[in-house]
Amino acid sequence: MDMRAVIEALAEEAERLIRDQVWVPTPADRTVAAKAAADLHVAVGTPQSQQTLSEVDRLEHLREALAAVAIALAHVHGRLAWFLGAAATALTPVLHWRAVPAEGGPTFGAVAPTPPQYAEAEDAVRRLQSALASITTA
Repeated sequence: MDMRAVIEALAEEAERLIRDQVWVPTPADRTVAAKAAADLHVAVGTPQSQQTLSEVDRLEHLREALAAVAIALAHVHGRLAWFLGAAATALTPVLHWRAVPAEGGPTFGAVAPTPPQYAEAEDAVRRLQSALASITTA
């Protein structure tokens, strides 16, 4: 399953749990979700803006998004922590990507992603941002 599909499944589950009132986000959950959503929006903008960036910048933005998820995760417990933890896990492939040439040296297992992989990861971050934004109004 690709990143986008995993994040979509997580978002749908979170939205269902909230709709069914199995998960009632606390005010603290809403605050953390709002901050994370804002940070993700800043990190990974529109598809058009991302496609104009260099691969180095695109990867930097994706890593910033993953860092924003990790920081949010550090501030919560319960269902929001579980949701963010699963989202961070889904996005971990970006940690194994490199945007600079290996120049014949070791890469510690890092691989160069394809343009579609960048787009998939960016779409996954946008969907996560949308899900977090919806938590703020739940």
